Amino acid sequence: MKIYLGVPYSHPDENVMQQRFELVTDKTGELMNQGHIVYSPITACHPVAERCLLPRSWEFWEQLDRTFIDWADEVWILMLDGWKESTGVNAEIAIAKELGKPVRYVA
Repeated sequence: MKIYLGVPYSHPDENVMQQRFELVTDKTGELMNQGHIVYSPITACHPVAERCLLPRSWEFWEQLDRTFIDWADEVWILMLDGWKESTGVNAEIAIAKELGKPVRYVA
């Protein structure tokens, strides 16, 4: 199964964003060890965004994320603090529903 793994990311505190990156990267590895094919935009793009000083806004990343949501069989949301309020997570859920992709919520 191909999984798009969404997670809240943006936050005024850089330490919170780093922690979210680490937690979703751990979850990505766990799911890969279980045999899943996983794309986590935060795991894949956080280091690039930091190194190349890319924007952290949903608007900047929307097209990339939409492409990978379309690729995935399911969208999974890692329910870290702030996931319900996250602009990006809410947009990812809406895109998944628009494309007819199942959404699963995981801890």
